[in-house]
Amino acid sequence: MRQRLLVVDDEESIVTLLQFNLEKSGYEIATAMDGKTAFEMANEQNFDLIILDLMLPEMDGLEVCKQLRQSKNSTPILMLTAKDDEFDKILGLELGADDYMTKPFSPREVVARTRAILRRVNQSSETIPKNVEIINSTMKIGDVEIYPENFEVFYRGNQLDLTPKEFELLLYLANNKGRVLTRDQLLNAVWNYEFVGDTRIVDVHISHLREKIEPNTKKPIYIKTIRGLGYKLEEPQLNA
Repeated sequence: MRQRLLVVDDEESIVTLLQFNLEKSGYEIATAMDGKTAFEMANEQNFDLIILDLMLPEMDGLEVCKQLRQSKNSTPILMLTAKDDEFDKILGLELGADDYMTKPFSPREVVARTRAILRRVNQSSETIPKNVEIINSTMKIGDVEIYPENFEVFYRGNQLDLTPKEFELLLYLANNKGRVLTRDQLLNAVWNYEFVGDTRIVDVHISHLREKIEPNTKKPIYIKTIRGLGYKLEEPQLNA
């Protein structure tokens, strides 16, 4: 079965261009030209990926992304924008976008990014990392339980709502438990390509994970910051 993508842009020429190239690459494409329609379609239908423009009528791309995540929709989002603006870029990621591209772009690059995101999602749900405690296919680190085969994470018995990118990052940290990983290592391993050296993306997603698994985000016991180096996932001293 072909993977289904939703392409959202208010410029008909861009929608047509992306639809042609993505269908040529084997994907089934649905389209929308305003944010409200896109939001409704994303909640009513199943998509493997949403390619979402930032500047849209009715509801802008940031608001669409925000509301989808608030409604527990974790479909991967590739955000497009004509703005080469650091604030918009980081805000989009903070609201739950998985990746970001600035216009103008080549259709070939969009197809490559699409394949990379879908491949990472599939690998995350299929791969059981090493170097972690595995009990009945469960990776248990303190009060955090990761079920790689089911794409699920629980904290103190409660299931967490993670975006695909947050899940991948946590999975990679768990796979390397106890090791110090630089931001560049995390960027290359989880995002699978050079993101123009923008390691702030890693910091944003680390912050998201901490909000979901740390009892106190100001004094993390799971994901430690190693000053001047990067991050490390540790087995917490819960009784200390």
